[in-house]
Amino acid sequence: MKSPEQQVATSVLVIGTGGAGLRAGIELAERGVDAILVGKRPRLDAHTSLAAGGINAALATMDPEDSWQQHAADTLTESYLLADPATVQVVTEGAADAIGDLERYGMAFAREHDGRISQRFFGAHTFRRTAFSGDYTGLELQRTLVKQAEAMAVPIMDSVYITRILVRDNVVFGAYGFDVTDGTHYTILADAVILASGGHTRIWRRTSSRRDENFGDSFRLAVEAGGRIRDPELVQFHPSGLLEPENTAGTLVSEAARGEGGVLRNGVGERFMKRYDPDRMELSTRDRVALGAYTEIKEGRGTPRGGVWLDVSHLPRTQIMTRLPRVYRTLMELQLLDITTDPIEVAPTAHYSMGGVWVRPGDHSTDVEGLWAIGEASSGLHGANRLGGNSLIELLVYGKIAAAAAAAHSTRLTAQTRCRTAISNARDEIDSLLSANGPENVRFLQRAVRNTMTEHAGVVRDEQGLRAGLAAIGEIENRTADIAVHPDIAGFADLAHAFDLKAGILAAQATLEAALERRETRGCHNRSDHPRLDENLRVNLVWSAPGRIEREPVGEIPPEIAERMQRVSADGKLVE
Repeated sequence: MKSPEQQVATSVLVIGTGGAGLRAGIELAERGVDAILVGKRPRLDAHTSLAAGGINAALATMDPEDSWQQHAADTLTESYLLADPATVQVVTEGAADAIGDLERYGMAFAREHDGRISQRFFGAHTFRRTAFSGDYTGLELQRTLVKQAEAMAVPIMDSVYITRILVRDNVVFGAYGFDVTDGTHYTILADAVILASGGHTRIWRRTSSRRDENFGDSFRLAVEAGGRIRDPELVQFHPSGLLEPENTAGTLVSEAARGEGGVLRNGVGERFMKRYDPDRMELSTRDRVALGAYTEIKEGRGTPRGGVWLDVSHLPRTQIMTRLPRVYRTLMELQLLDITTDPIEVAPTAHYSMGGVWVRPGDHSTDVEGLWAIGEASSGLHGANRLGGNSLIELLVYGKIAAAAAAAHSTRLTAQTRCRTAISNARDEIDSLLSANGPENVRFLQRAVRNTMTEHAGVVRDEQGLRAGLAAIGEIENRTADIAVHPDIAGFADLAHAFDLKAGILAAQATLEAALERRETRGCHNRSDHPRLDENLRVNLVWSAPGRIEREPVGEIPPEIAERMQRVSADGKLVE
């Protein structure tokens, strides 16, 4: 039976209802521009809600010496000089105003006794600049933005999966998708599209992303529309993901646990970070802590299950219950573990896509006219290592900026040229999958992708493994010709899984090819066959299709930021 079809129109379409998409929608409403937000899961359950520890801004409420310039210097230093300086300046200079917006919307920040917003240390920050709401910061942020968007009557379509951005002659005119509940097809005509649909960390076996998110939707949508991907190989493996239960392996234990004074020990009881960063120890950068944990496990000093211990039990119980309530509840629910008395068994988990869609630093516009990308879908801020707390502030700053740019683009248009063929092709893509009835199971192929990436493109990589990974992904792609898709009375989740698989394969190819090209060890990218940083590879790698990678120079750092930066050291990284 043919699925019903609806057509809607708006000035700006925002794909994604996490923090980035919501902030863009609010800005559009404040400017009086009509917009529609679409998300494939309920708005209160977007990935942003999982962010725990905090949001960065140089408010100087705790350390008066802090400044946006120092925030920028820390960000660039820990990016191993791969972050775009212009992007970094935009975010760090605009961070305080973004926090002010959240206060205006009613977000409940933790505060000091005199009313100041409280700020705590996160790894590799010079000063205390991470504002927070317990360790539920992302959830509180998401709730605040949803409440504000709803108060401003911003239309939000939950459970709509966008499969294609509609383009004619490199100009956007909308998007196509389907409702995952009843299968209704949607043609959404729009003057501009803002892509805010997350990263690609679900293509690893142990990941902090949940089952049906972050397969690389943004990568696929952008590339098929004519965009490019920058630095897909630069993926942050967070040091502390849970090992069990198996169905939630990789679930994050917030960096706030280390920020509050948690310590890491290997299987024989040593605080092993003294080997990798004796000055900062557990408050070192995420890439070093993750590599330290990985090395301890790989060299046989891990726990019996293949992890390390993260211990906060020495902290006062009241501190844990007020500053780490989510960590406490998560461990109690998943493992019946009381973190006030017992350590947590953790291991590195794929956590954040530091690369993403290629965008311009000024407004996050892409190669395609009328298309913007924001949040984890975009690239430029993080380079080879993301500072904890920078992701939430990025989505606020650029959500506002991109929305303003998209609104201006829509206002300038006198006419919009559409393409019936593009709409027909998008419809046919869905219909062909709905008629697929081969012997291959989509879920098995997704697991095959995740196993391949875990084995060949994890914390430490080498050329032989990366090439083997590419060959394996190619074989999986061939098998997708024989998949089966069976929607039923419960909905069209099967169809969504098939599109997730398409996205995951493209994201895996981009990641593996860029990881091969980056023949050095820098930040999160550890090549055991190239253990040293190569100054000639202080470039961004831009991927546009299989076999097509360009090297893009990184911009100059302004003197007022450069003078505050510390030396980028390779100490504690891979040793020959």
